[in-house]
Amino acid sequence: MNTFYTLLTLLSFMLLFTACEPDVPQDRYNLEQCREELLESTDYMDDGGIDAIVVIKKERKMYLYKEGVVTQTIPISLGKNPIGHKQKQGDYRTPEGEFFIHRKLCSPKYYRSLCISYPRPSDKEDAKRRGVNAGGDITIHAQPKWNEDGHGDSYSLSKNWTKGCVAVTNTAMKELWYAVREGVPIVIK
Repeated sequence: MNTFYTLLTLLSFMLLFTACEPDVPQDRYNLEQCREELLESTDYMDDGGIDAIVVIKKERKMYLYKEGVVTQTIPISLGKNPIGHKQKQGDYRTPEGEFFIHRKLCSPKYYRSLCISYPRPSDKEDAKRRGVNAGGDITIHAQPKWNEDGHGDSYSLSKNWTKGCVAVTNTAMKELWYAVREGVPIVIK
């Protein structure tokens, strides 16, 4: 019994000084604050922020618009196979076309995400004709936990590494999170 209490005390002591959170793996973000913002509707600017997003894959840039004027340009990473429109699940392509932001998501793996309305009905029909799955879960997301503080931004933005999503820095995602509401159109070309 003494051994059990000794181990328990030692474990508690180690957790105290390592600042570990036992219920959150080291490679995941704690989502409590994000969920709270979503529930309290404090996840956007009062003035509406950005009203359109354009992603130019060839330039690896995202343009943010307010009332028809570019207000900011953000460097991005794309899917590992960035050329052309997404054809099927697992092809690592970022889809092309006109979409909209349909949801905000607290992401344990990539900090926060803005969900893109892919696949559209036409994408599903096309994939069905070809006998493949169109894929889904395409987002604008931030960085993995290892790059939470931005020390690896130059590395992560120098490559296309996602499964088909658009990746931005955590700093850029913080701005996007508050500037973009659900329903904002996004064009990817």
